[in-house]
Amino acid sequence: MVYGLARRELRPKVPLRPGEGEKHHLTSMEGLAALSLDALSSVAYGPEAIVLALVAAGTGALTATLPVTLAIVFLLATLVVSYGQVIAAHPDGGGAYAVAKKDLGPTAALLGAASLVVDYVLTVAVSLAAGADALASAFPALARDKLLVCLVGLALLTAVNLRGVTESARVLMLPTALFVAAILGVVVVDLLRSQPVATVGTDLSFPAHESLGLLLILKAFSSGCSALTGVEAIANAVPSFRTPRVRRAQRTELMLGALLGVMLIGLAVLIRRDRVAPRGDVTVLAQLTAGAFGTGWLYYAINLIVTLALLLAANTSFGGLPVLMSLLARDHRLPHLFGLRAERPVYRYGVTVLALMAALLLLATDADTHRLIPLFAIGVFIGFTLSQLGLVLHWTRRKPDGWKHRALINGTGAVLTTLAGVILLTTKFLEGAWVVVVAVPFLMLLFARVQRYYTAVGEELGLGRIPAPPDRRAGSLVIVPLGEVSKLARHALGAALALGDEVVAVAVHADPDKRRALREAWDRWNPGVRLDMIESPHRSLVQPVVDYVQRAARDGRQVAVLIPEVEPRHRRYEILQNQRGLLLATVLRARTDVVVCMLPYRLGL
Repeated sequence: MVYGLARRELRPKVPLRPGEGEKHHLTSMEGLAALSLDALSSVAYGPEAIVLALVAAGTGALTATLPVTLAIVFLLATLVVSYGQVIAAHPDGGGAYAVAKKDLGPTAALLGAASLVVDYVLTVAVSLAAGADALASAFPALARDKLLVCLVGLALLTAVNLRGVTESARVLMLPTALFVAAILGVVVVDLLRSQPVATVGTDLSFPAHESLGLLLILKAFSSGCSALTGVEAIANAVPSFRTPRVRRAQRTELMLGALLGVMLIGLAVLIRRDRVAPRGDVTVLAQLTAGAFGTGWLYYAINLIVTLALLLAANTSFGGLPVLMSLLARDHRLPHLFGLRAERPVYRYGVTVLALMAALLLLATDADTHRLIPLFAIGVFIGFTLSQLGLVLHWTRRKPDGWKHRALINGTGAVLTTLAGVILLTTKFLEGAWVVVVAVPFLMLLFARVQRYYTAVGEELGLGRIPAPPDRRAGSLVIVPLGEVSKLARHALGAALALGDEVVAVAVHADPDKRRALREAWDRWNPGVRLDMIESPHRSLVQPVVDYVQRAARDGRQVAVLIPEVEPRHRRYEILQNQRGLLLATVLRARTDVVVCMLPYRLGL
């Protein structure tokens, strides 16, 4: 023991992920801030989606906004109760992929994974597009540049996540609190006023071209269901909560449901009372804000708060999809590079792929929120249904106390979410939902093919089986390509002599005078290594060496090629070095089975 020195514990160089240390565990309020912003911020576009659907029957049809919203809130309440059961049954995280893999089998797991990928990508695109709409409501000059605003926001999120700056629940508490306070403030103040204080936006005409029938109400319901996205996030992250984790996560789920339900109903009441129809260059939420507070500084502040909340909601996908892709890589359903984690806790390949897919989606839809929403909720409802069905099978197999009551709750949730998903698909199919119908099976096929490849590779490599003893071959040969006698040659031959039983240097020269000069210099140096000279009348370096190596390896002898490479200290000088060594190594790996080694010789420049 060393006296006077405090004992120091070894710490890993790779930082812990959220939930991997006690100080990272979440309280209920922190969980609400960190995991619920995606769901809560959906009030910025969910009610507007209902209005845009209903206004096809004229502004008089806007009275149906409240009944449609009440139906959505009923579905929300069912989901909240059902996900409370998911949290209890899967305290290690109840994501649709994990639940389906455990309870429903591999095909359902592939469906769950594909729907989650679609959901995460669309969450980024929809949140950024809705954020750009909110920003343009405050600053109309940006209305024509919403796509550019979205792409700039996406680039910012990507850069931050590639740097490994993770979300902190405490940092998110303030934006979440400001957003909730702003929305509730709009609802309360507007309800207290007899008429709107101000009107913003330009007038638009809405001649009725459709009757207010069942089909239109179903369209409005399916559009408004986009407000339910993100309800499952808490169940996916139960291990991130402090003990007792299940109780805290369930409490957080209830708080989320209550807040989201109150905000949706409050906004629907205002839309119905004031007959708030879509207007040019502003969102419905911006109109309600102007009606409550006028067009002063509070109007600008609330629109900026909404923009910030939507930006942070988009950021939740950057924490979710790369982790999901790492799980799929671990299950051999995606390339293993998606499971690689940098020195910072970042899955950079997953972050990059998410950013590229979201950018393509924004470009394809011109960052139009209402073109994206029909694609949005279908993937979400697939995940909802799989989670509920998995829980029904979970209870019926284990049959704990009260299992029939629990199975009834989850079965009801599965039926309702299935109906909602079917309504979404049938009413929005021609408006873009067909893209999801194509994308989900394509992703399932991709995952299955990747898994099949890894299974075949494992079989060929004999993974999991004890192989035969290695072959004992007579003597190994190390071939060192060289150009002239120098310190580089000395460095390479010294390393080669330490690696193999026999070493031979190989030089390729087209000029007879250079060949003669090299032979004379080699004889004077006399390093104790044989030098084989190869003529190259076509001044080719790579092919003669490859032919030489192939001849040396014909008898089954173990052959290694050691290629010395000069590396300058400063990267700006790398372009001044020839790349013949890298080219030779690439061709050798492609055409031979020998061991190829790169040996750096680092300069002081």
